[in-house]
Amino acid sequence: MAKNRTFDEIEIGESATLSRALTINDLFVFAHASGNINPVHIPDIDWTGDGKKDDPIAPSMWVGALISAVLGNVLPGPGTVYRSQTFRFLDRVHLGDNLTVTATVTNKAADRRVDLDTRVTRSDGTVIAEGEAVVTAPDRRITFDAAELPGILIERHQHFDRLTELAARLPALPVAVASPDDPHSLGGALLGAREGLIVPILVGKTADIEAAAVEIGADLSGIEIIDVPREDAAAAMAVSLVHSGRARAVMKGHLHTDMLLKHVVKRDGGLRTGKRLSHCFVMDIPGRPSPVIISDAAINIAPDLLAKVDIVQNAIDLGRAIGMSEPKVGVLSAIETVNPAMPSSIDAAVLSKMAERGQITGGIVDGPLAMDNAIDVQAARTKGITSLVAGHADILIAPNLEAGNMLAKELTFIAHAEAAGLVIGASVPVILTSRADDERARLSSCVLALLYDYWQQNGAALTADTPLTGEAGQ
Repeated sequence: MAKNRTFDEIEIGESATLSRALTINDLFVFAHASGNINPVHIPDIDWTGDGKKDDPIAPSMWVGALISAVLGNVLPGPGTVYRSQTFRFLDRVHLGDNLTVTATVTNKAADRRVDLDTRVTRSDGTVIAEGEAVVTAPDRRITFDAAELPGILIERHQHFDRLTELAARLPALPVAVASPDDPHSLGGALLGAREGLIVPILVGKTADIEAAAVEIGADLSGIEIIDVPREDAAAAMAVSLVHSGRARAVMKGHLHTDMLLKHVVKRDGGLRTGKRLSHCFVMDIPGRPSPVIISDAAINIAPDLLAKVDIVQNAIDLGRAIGMSEPKVGVLSAIETVNPAMPSSIDAAVLSKMAERGQITGGIVDGPLAMDNAIDVQAARTKGITSLVAGHADILIAPNLEAGNMLAKELTFIAHAEAAGLVIGASVPVILTSRADDERARLSSCVLALLYDYWQQNGAALTADTPLTGEAGQ
């Protein structure tokens, strides 16, 4: 609650302070609110033209606006109206700088006029800005509940940015691409190569691959092509490249998913591990503090309980590979209580108990949970759910493919989430690309494959502090 000081209560010499650190979101919000899109103030922009993203500086008026926060919230507080403000900007503010904002009363006059000395300093004592404010102070008590202020959603996808930065530390992953003979699939593979994420081995009909390259204006110099005229044979060859040690991942090109997976799961010469394959969407949802994994939305149409055990375990493994130390798994149903008439609620309860007994490892599993109380703390509290997962789910397990696919698409097209996908459960990651995927989704899927491969090879997730030596450290 914000509470003011009336004109009669204010004394000369009294002061108030607020503290604030500059964040990336502050810069985005200010740019939109003010219309000032000077690239000097926008994150992730190379405004000097040296090929590197430059460190943004805060707009001076953002710094000045912090003074209005002291005046409007504390001294005099709610009901205060500006008359004038002067500024002298003495230094610049950078991301992460901790600022202290102070307003000190220097004079009171007729018409409820209050003069204040205003100052902004960095935590090291450097004065950033100083000036004088003149305001009209309130003449009656006013309180304001900040909870009534609507929130702002910043449409920014910071989680994939972080994962991409991590993956960039690793050497490119050799990937066998099956039948990349159309512009979309070939373009996705070449994009991953240009960004240094993968080393593609193109397996398919050479003439068609080269024709697709001409169509998108791509240069195939230095890219290995293995000429295989039929799609089925190309899928088989892509899998065999893993067995020969030449590839550590497989990517779907311009062929049906079932054709590729047929060779991945075949008993002789496939990439089976004893677990069922499942698809995971990793969703970067604006406003969420961490990525959200959804499974299964692309492979298992109506999984039974045993299939769901593998689906949950696969999702946990991927979550750990991208840095979730102990993923929280919400097994979804339409309700949060067990109802024998609703099989998904029974499966959810059994999966939760199996995790407690160590039959599913590496994460915390709870269910049944409805969508609202899986991801929203207040919804869980309202329904009286006490759980380590409720309101904090990192992974959402859908009851069937239809539900999972609709959930992923709704988050993408309504909540403006970005999605990347990977098939887990084989001996190597399998990248499934879609013609509807944009460049960001294709790159992020390559990032997932690279980080999952590292986790498979090392038994731990790559972090920004993980020491890398030899080839991986280059």
